[in-house]
Amino acid sequence: MIDYDKLQKALKHLEIQFQNYRVAQDRPELTELDREAIAESVIQRFETCYDTLWKDVKRYLIEELGLTEVPSSPKPILKLAGQNGLLSSPVERWLDYADARTDTAHDYSGEKASSTLASVEDFLKDAIDLYQTMSGTSWQ
Repeated sequence: MIDYDKLQKALKHLEIQFQNYRVAQDRPELTELDREAIAESVIQRFETCYDTLWKDVKRYLIEELGLTEVPSSPKPILKLAGQNGLLSSPVERWLDYADARTDTAHDYSGEKASSTLASVEDFLKDAIDLYQTMSGTSWQ
């Protein structure tokens, strides 16, 4: 049985911090540095969620679906997840999330960060759908 606690916790933290990011623009007491720190936190939480998710998908493919030929890197695993009906959105969108994860590995500012932040809402929805599919539980 796969333990999804780490993934659930990571998703909840991303969900909370993303909401904080969305309302930060309307909080006049925050400085620009505060807003930047919140944005960076969202990106870090996205990275944690993404990394935890693709590793849990790999375990799911092996342990629950019984696949024996499972790659060891995110993009091929996500493609395999799509081929096995696990994804509620097109695999291309998941590959975009993979690119966003790579793009933000060492750069939390500028265009790459803005692009990643713009995709977090969709990522959360897709990741929660995938979590529910794999775990068999509904999102609270």
